[in-house]
Amino acid sequence: MTTSPPRADRDLFADEILTDPYPTFAELRDLGPVVYLPAHDVYALTRYDVIRDALADTTTFSSRSIAFNPAANEALQGTSLASDPPIHTELRATLTENLSPRALRGLKGTITAKADALVADLVAKGSFEAIDALARAFPLEVVADLIGFTGEVRDNMLRWGQAAMEVLGPMNQRTAENFPIAGELYAWCSQVTAEDLTPGSVGRGIFDAETRGAIPAGSAGHIIHQYLGAGVDTTIASIGNLIALFSAFPEQFDLVRADPTLVPAAFAEVLRYWAPLHAWGRAVTRDVEIDGHLIPGGSQAAVLLGAGNRDPRHYDDPDTFRVERNPVDHLSFGYGPHGCAGQGLARLEAHAVIAALATHTRRLVAADPIRLPSNTTRSIETLEILEVVPS
Repeated sequence: MTTSPPRADRDLFADEILTDPYPTFAELRDLGPVVYLPAHDVYALTRYDVIRDALADTTTFSSRSIAFNPAANEALQGTSLASDPPIHTELRATLTENLSPRALRGLKGTITAKADALVADLVAKGSFEAIDALARAFPLEVVADLIGFTGEVRDNMLRWGQAAMEVLGPMNQRTAENFPIAGELYAWCSQVTAEDLTPGSVGRGIFDAETRGAIPAGSAGHIIHQYLGAGVDTTIASIGNLIALFSAFPEQFDLVRADPTLVPAAFAEVLRYWAPLHAWGRAVTRDVEIDGHLIPGGSQAAVLLGAGNRDPRHYDDPDTFRVERNPVDHLSFGYGPHGCAGQGLARLEAHAVIAALATHTRRLVAADPIRLPSNTTRSIETLEILEVVPS
């Protein structure tokens, strides 16, 4: 016998929930594995196992509706983000060709050196604003060089990347204000040519793939859109989060400083503890039962990755930040066919920053992080490092 899921009168996209969703996530998890939220007519998936199973089942939980408004979903049609296998498989192959472990090995030395030089320079200043100076500056430079962005697009990467994520929310003020900016990115990607990108760059390689018929004609711009629209803002959020967490939990930072092999585990714990993505949509293609609760076909699911990452059914003491936990199965990179295509690059960048911080500093003394509400990416807007104790 199936029943309707429990209901909760919560607006997932209210300012106070966007800036600190974890009390609401705990409340929803306690209500059930799936909770209906009438404020946006969505079925929230709240627990680890349910989220992971849904992400693996692209037939039932389709990516044709990842945004929470129809205009954004329509604009995303034809992209890897908003398609399902087999089309998704074809598009993703070219996207990930230059993000494979083998391809990234060639970038590791350059990225590590850039992070080390940037962190060393900031530490020498004694105090700095960590988001603009490090969390934004570093990944923007890495991605710009990788894809071959120059001129106008390089100057607009931050605002275009942020807007591309904001418009995935419901049609609230943030979404409406960012549609024109996201439209600039979409327009540029619709007319970009190989000659607009640096010779030898990954961007040029994507156009080469289109020329040889490895991807459908006209899809190169869509793939480049995904590099910028889906990959930059989340990496910025993750690097900002790790700086704030190492400042707030100096004893955990000490563990990483004492044992550099903990760097990958520490970043995995950052991603688990503070998921960079707030909510992600899925179209429910058929009636589906979850633990006796019916989600009707034709509805939309809201996948709450951060709620799953703090599920006590899966993680012991989940509200504690512990770098030795090594939660390699966290949900922040998604799971299944749509697992984050750029996760290898994100890890490479974040690991380089952590290693540089551990090398050059003993203690980061920071003001409280300032967060602004954002529909999709949960990031820090300002993080003042008041004092650096160098190594």
